[in-house]
Amino acid sequence: MDDSNWVDEGDELLNKPELTPAKIPTSPLNPKSAKIQQTLAMVETAFLASAGSLIWLINYYFPLGPLFRIFFPLPIALLYLRWGNRAAWMGALVSGLLLTVLMGPTRSIVFLMPYGFIGVQLGAFWRRNVPWEFSIITGSLLSTFGLFFRFWLFSILLGEDLWQYITNQMAGFAEWIFLRVGILAQPSSTFIQGLVIFTIFVNSLIYLLSVHLVALLVLDKLGNPIPRPPKWVQIILDYE
Repeated sequence: MDDSNWVDEGDELLNKPELTPAKIPTSPLNPKSAKIQQTLAMVETAFLASAGSLIWLINYYFPLGPLFRIFFPLPIALLYLRWGNRAAWMGALVSGLLLTVLMGPTRSIVFLMPYGFIGVQLGAFWRRNVPWEFSIITGSLLSTFGLFFRFWLFSILLGEDLWQYITNQMAGFAEWIFLRVGILAQPSSTFIQGLVIFTIFVNSLIYLLSVHLVALLVLDKLGNPIPRPPKWVQIILDYE
């Protein structure tokens, strides 16, 4: 029997000129079709937005220190890595709307500023392979601005000047430093406020570095790697 002539009757239809593969219409169930991609983007946006809101909700009622806080911007950043700018902004807004329903508008605003914006910023930088140093510094500025925004918002809601309270606490710490160093002088208000801003910014730098380290481990496993860390981080972590 000639092996070159065995073909099922259904396969013979594909050999006709009018039914060549180039002229067969694309099935809507093709994983690469536009409709399937749009559906996947919409489903993942809803899922990751819900995940971001859930992490915030769990941390609010069952606080575990900085553990959950590290994950706040990651769902939005993952949305940007997978589906781009529009999906990330939609995810941040949906997270805010969910938190508005569950916890009220104040808590949703506190989530969006800064964590929603940081998620979009990190996703944009990671997708463009921006070095860690620049993304960490930019994210730290956003985080610092977000903390001052919260001071302002809660000061209005509580009717108290929280910034003055923070500076008073820092004044006591600054006086203790002066005594330990042997400086017999009162720290000025400018020095105290500068120390507060410096402390907040350093805390934001540590936080953004932690977010990058967790994202390096988690997002690589999910198939959406971020830029490789700088050499000094690779040496510290013995990372290859």
